[in-house]
Amino acid sequence: MKKIFISLFALFAMVWMSSAQTNFQTFYDLGRGHFTTTLEGFHQDNWGNTFFFIDYDYNNKDGNKIISPSNTYFEIARCLNFWSESAMAPLSLQVEYNGGFGMATNTPAYAEGLAFPVNSAFLFGFDYFLHSADFNNTLNLKVLYKHFVNLASKVPLQFTAVWGLQDLFGLKGLRFSGFADFWCEGSNLVFLSEPQLWFQVFDHFNIGGEVELSYNFAGMQGFHAMPCIGTKWVF
Repeated sequence: MKKIFISLFALFAMVWMSSAQTNFQTFYDLGRGHFTTTLEGFHQDNWGNTFFFIDYDYNNKDGNKIISPSNTYFEIARCLNFWSESAMAPLSLQVEYNGGFGMATNTPAYAEGLAFPVNSAFLFGFDYFLHSADFNNTLNLKVLYKHFVNLASKVPLQFTAVWGLQDLFGLKGLRFSGFADFWCEGSNLVFLSEPQLWFQVFDHFNIGGEVELSYNFAGMQGFHAMPCIGTKWVF
């Protein structure tokens, strides 16, 4: 396990030391009534690409006062492609790690026994990349084997779609992006999608938001829609 986390740290360091596109998003979750921040990065190189994001929710309270983050979640994924000049260029191998933890809200952060895990998951499989001639419109389709630590899944697979549409409806600076994930957690089918709409106000600054669409996700049974408004700064 130690070697796995050293490898993950090395991938994370590689992203920061390279000329990655990194952005910082701040959301107000209208459904849950708290702020969330996301640090996200994407980098391409001769061997493929690396993607990561780190989420923090800010809702751990002492009385009515928020005193610390309440939840954090981390993903890092590496797509490997050594055959970019061949007919198989759109197809990549992918490895990924997910994990995090949370804390019951409305209690002091140091209270004993109130933290809960987001079980670590290791994924590997295939990514297929589609794009328009100018790369303004992109679509990634992924089929991944998903192994949770200390949690058996009836069907250990995840299906993912990731999209990005730039200058939507011909309006320069308007971007529609997001992802949709289907996976099995234990015996439950889980769905999560976060479509985002952003408008570039000036070089680095964007305004917009997202809607979290989920089914049987994060302890919430059934279907839920959680809208958020936010800003994004691209470094």
